[in-house]
Amino acid sequence: MTQAVLIFLVLRVWGYVGAAVALVFLTVGIDRVDEDARGAYMFRPLLIPAVLVIWPLVLWRWYVYETGRDQWPRRYDPPRRAHFAVGWILPIGICAIIAAGLSQRQIWPADVAPVHMSSPAQVAE
Repeated sequence: MTQAVLIFLVLRVWGYVGAAVALVFLTVGIDRVDEDARGAYMFRPLLIPAVLVIWPLVLWRWYVYETGRDQWPRRYDPPRRAHFAVGWILPIGICAIIAAGLSQRQIWPADVAPVHMSSPAQVAE
């Protein structure tokens, strides 16, 4: 079995499993996970390509919601804690990059005299 055949086999199996997960999740699971999705059947076909690709994440999140392990109020705490640090690191880093770029400019060598380029009329002669 060549590598290309193996890659296509893995992709085909990934797609089949994703299709099965999409079928079950979009008919049964989405109503249990998202209260706003109850009775909204027209947008579900739009989710099929995404579920085909990220089906392991869909299964994991579905499991977390079903078991009650999701801590909704603390959901965005880790990103919020990082905002203060990122708010200082980014501007300081940008200034450091600009300063480093300006300090590394090339300077024309002093021992080489500039050469005047001839005009196109002189070249044609």
